[in-house]
Amino acid sequence: MVQAPPLYLRLPHQLTLLVTRAQFAALAAANRELCLERTATGELIVNPPTGGTTGDRNARLIIQLGIWREASNIPGKIFDSSTGFELPSGANRSPDLSWVSQARWDALTPAQQDGFIPLCPDFVVELRSKTDTLKDLRTKMEEYRSNGAQLGWLIDPKNKRVEIYRPGQAVEVLENPQTLSGEGILPGFSLNLQRIWT
Repeated sequence: MVQAPPLYLRLPHQLTLLVTRAQFAALAAANRELCLERTATGELIVNPPTGGTTGDRNARLIIQLGIWREASNIPGKIFDSSTGFELPSGANRSPDLSWVSQARWDALTPAQQDGFIPLCPDFVVELRSKTDTLKDLRTKMEEYRSNGAQLGWLIDPKNKRVEIYRPGQAVEVLENPQTLSGEGILPGFSLNLQRIWT
Protein backbone atom coordinates (compact mmCIF):
# COMPACT_ATOMS: atom_id res chain seq x y z
CA MET A 1 0.00 0.00 0.00
CA VAL A 2 1.42 3.37 -1.02
CA GLN A 3 1.30 5.94 1.75
CA ALA A 4 0.05 9.41 0.81
CA PRO A 5 2.43 12.31 1.44
CA PRO A 6 1.66 14.36 4.56
CA LEU A 7 -0.56 17.41 4.30
CA TYR A 8 0.41 20.61 6.08
CA LEU A 9 -2.21 22.80 7.69
CA ARG A 10 -1.80 26.52 8.35
CA LEU A 11 -4.17 27.93 10.93
CA PRO A 12 -5.04 31.63 10.93
CA HIS A 13 -4.92 33.29 14.37
CA GLN A 14 -8.67 33.88 14.38
CA LEU A 15 -9.37 30.13 14.06
CA THR A 16 -9.43 28.03 17.22
CA LEU A 17 -9.15 24.24 17.26
CA LEU A 18 -10.26 22.45 20.40
CA VAL A 19 -8.84 19.03 21.25
CA THR A 20 -9.32 16.67 24.18
CA ARG A 21 -6.40 15.38 26.25
CA ALA A 22 -6.47 12.09 24.37
CA GLN A 23 -6.58 13.84 20.99
CA PHE A 24 -3.71 16.10 22.03
CA ALA A 25 -1.61 13.10 23.07
CA ALA A 26 -2.28 11.43 19.71
CA LEU A 27 -1.44 14.63 17.79
CA ALA A 28 1.79 15.14 19.74
CA ALA A 29 2.85 11.52 19.20
CA ALA A 30 2.21 11.77 15.45
CA ASN A 31 3.95 15.16 15.11
CA ARG A 32 7.08 14.93 17.24
CA GLU A 33 8.83 17.52 15.07
CA LEU A 34 6.31 20.20 16.13
CA CYS A 35 6.08 22.03 19.43
CA LEU A 36 2.41 21.61 20.36
CA GLU A 37 0.70 22.99 23.43
CA ARG A 38 -2.88 22.90 24.70
CA THR A 39 -4.63 25.39 26.94
CA ALA A 40 -6.75 24.35 29.92
CA THR A 41 -9.85 24.93 27.78
CA GLY A 42 -8.55 22.57 25.07
CA GLU A 43 -7.30 25.11 22.52
CA LEU A 44 -4.53 23.69 20.36
CA ILE A 45 -1.42 25.87 20.01
CA VAL A 46 1.16 25.14 17.31
CA ASN A 47 4.49 26.87 17.95
CA PRO A 48 6.97 27.21 15.09
CA PRO A 49 10.53 26.00 15.62
CA THR A 50 12.80 28.68 17.03
CA GLY A 51 15.27 30.55 14.88
CA GLY A 52 19.02 30.33 15.34
CA THR A 53 19.35 33.28 17.73
CA THR A 54 16.65 32.00 20.09
CA GLY A 55 17.97 28.44 19.87
CA ASP A 56 21.43 29.66 20.89
CA ARG A 57 19.99 31.65 23.80
CA ASN A 58 17.97 28.64 24.97
CA ALA A 59 21.16 26.54 24.91
CA ARG A 60 23.02 29.17 26.95
CA LEU A 61 20.25 29.11 29.57
CA ILE A 62 20.41 25.33 29.84
CA ILE A 63 24.21 25.32 30.02
CA GLN A 64 24.26 27.81 32.89
CA LEU A 65 21.64 25.91 34.87
CA GLY A 66 23.40 22.61 34.12
CA ILE A 67 26.77 23.90 35.34
CA TRP A 68 25.13 25.08 38.57
CA ARG A 69 23.38 21.71 38.99
CA GLU A 70 26.62 19.76 38.60
CA ALA A 71 28.58 22.08 40.92
CA SER A 72 25.90 22.38 43.62
CA ASN A 73 24.88 18.73 43.57
CA ILE A 74 21.34 19.81 44.50
CA PRO A 75 19.03 17.01 43.40
CA GLY A 76 16.44 17.82 40.77
CA LYS A 77 15.71 17.53 37.06
CA ILE A 78 16.35 20.09 34.31
CA PHE A 79 14.09 20.04 31.23
CA ASP A 80 14.44 21.70 27.83
CA SER A 81 11.76 23.22 25.60
CA SER A 82 10.75 19.92 24.03
CA THR A 83 9.48 18.52 27.36
CA GLY A 84 5.72 18.49 27.82
CA PHE A 85 3.98 19.01 31.15
CA GLU A 86 0.32 18.37 31.90
CA LEU A 87 -0.55 21.07 34.42
CA PRO A 88 -3.14 20.54 37.16
CA SER A 89 -5.50 22.79 35.15
CA GLY A 90 -5.39 20.26 32.28
CA ALA A 91 -3.24 22.47 30.04
CA ASN A 92 -0.27 20.92 28.22
CA ARG A 93 2.71 23.28 28.22
CA SER A 94 6.39 23.19 27.26
CA PRO A 95 8.43 25.93 28.98
CA ASP A 96 11.72 26.91 27.34
CA LEU A 97 13.55 25.77 30.49
CA SER A 98 12.23 24.19 33.66
CA TRP A 99 13.24 22.51 36.89
CA VAL A 100 11.48 19.93 39.07
CA SER A 101 12.72 19.04 42.55
CA GLN A 102 13.97 15.49 43.02
CA ALA A 103 11.30 14.70 45.61
CA ARG A 104 8.48 15.63 43.22
CA TRP A 105 10.13 13.74 40.36
CA ASP A 106 10.61 10.62 42.50
CA ALA A 107 6.91 10.70 43.44
CA LEU A 108 6.00 10.01 39.79
CA THR A 109 5.66 6.53 38.36
CA PRO A 110 8.03 5.49 35.55
CA ALA A 111 5.12 5.80 33.07
CA GLN A 112 4.43 9.37 34.27
CA GLN A 113 8.12 10.24 33.94
CA ASP A 114 8.17 8.94 30.35
CA GLY A 115 5.03 10.76 29.16
CA PHE A 116 3.71 14.28 29.56
CA ILE A 117 4.86 15.02 33.09
CA PRO A 118 1.69 15.41 35.20
CA LEU A 119 2.69 18.42 37.28
CA CYS A 120 3.78 22.04 37.03
CA PRO A 121 7.53 22.60 37.31
CA ASP A 122 8.89 24.35 40.41
CA PHE A 123 10.83 26.78 38.19
CA VAL A 124 10.04 27.88 34.62
CA VAL A 125 11.61 30.16 32.03
CA GLU A 126 10.01 31.57 28.91
CA LEU A 127 12.46 33.23 26.53
CA ARG A 128 10.79 35.64 24.14
CA SER A 129 11.58 34.97 20.49
CA LYS A 130 10.88 37.15 17.47
CA THR A 131 7.49 35.51 16.89
CA ASP A 132 6.28 35.61 20.53
CA THR A 133 3.89 38.25 21.83
CA LEU A 134 4.33 39.50 25.38
CA LYS A 135 0.58 39.06 25.95
CA ASP A 136 0.73 35.33 25.16
CA LEU A 137 3.89 34.81 27.21
CA ARG A 138 2.45 36.67 30.20
CA THR A 139 -0.65 34.48 30.01
CA LYS A 140 1.57 31.38 30.11
CA MET A 141 3.56 32.74 33.05
CA GLU A 142 0.37 33.41 35.01
CA GLU A 143 -0.79 29.91 34.15
CA TYR A 144 2.43 28.41 35.50
CA ARG A 145 2.13 30.46 38.67
CA SER A 146 -1.53 29.55 39.24
CA ASN A 147 -0.66 25.87 38.73
CA GLY A 148 2.09 25.81 41.36
CA ALA A 149 5.33 27.21 39.90
CA GLN A 150 7.39 28.74 42.70
CA LEU A 151 9.55 30.94 40.48
CA GLY A 152 9.21 32.02 36.87
CA TRP A 153 11.26 34.24 34.59
CA LEU A 154 9.95 35.83 31.42
CA ILE A 155 13.11 36.94 29.62
CA ASP A 156 12.73 39.50 26.82
CA PRO A 157 16.12 39.88 25.07
CA LYS A 158 14.81 42.44 22.57
CA ASN A 159 14.04 44.95 25.35
CA LYS A 160 16.57 43.57 27.87
CA ARG A 161 13.76 43.15 30.37
CA VAL A 162 12.87 40.36 32.79
CA GLU A 163 9.56 39.76 34.54
CA ILE A 164 9.77 37.64 37.69
CA TYR A 165 6.72 35.64 38.79
CA ARG A 166 6.33 34.37 42.36
CA PRO A 167 3.24 32.95 44.11
CA GLY A 168 1.10 35.56 45.85
CA GLN A 169 3.26 38.51 44.78
CA ALA A 170 3.07 41.22 42.16
CA VAL A 171 5.17 40.62 39.06
CA GLU A 172 8.61 42.19 39.47
CA VAL A 173 9.98 43.88 36.34
CA LEU A 174 13.73 44.39 35.94
CA GLU A 175 15.20 46.64 33.25
CA ASN A 176 18.52 45.43 31.82
CA PRO A 177 19.54 43.29 34.81
CA GLN A 178 23.01 41.76 34.78
CA THR A 179 22.09 38.64 36.76
CA LEU A 180 19.07 36.78 38.12
CA SER A 181 18.97 34.85 41.38
CA GLY A 182 17.49 31.36 41.68
CA GLU A 183 16.38 32.42 45.17
CA GLY A 184 15.30 29.58 47.48
CA ILE A 185 14.12 27.40 44.59
CA LEU A 186 17.59 27.08 43.04
CA PRO A 187 19.90 28.03 45.93
CA GLY A 188 23.15 29.57 44.77
CA PHE A 189 22.15 29.76 41.10
CA SER A 190 22.83 33.08 39.39
CA LEU A 191 22.02 33.49 35.72
CA ASN A 192 24.49 35.71 33.84
CA LEU A 193 22.23 37.66 31.51
CA GLN A 194 25.13 39.17 29.56
CA ARG A 195 25.44 35.74 27.98
CA ILE A 196 21.77 35.88 26.99
CA TRP A 197 21.56 39.48 25.73
CA THR A 198 24.40 39.02 23.22
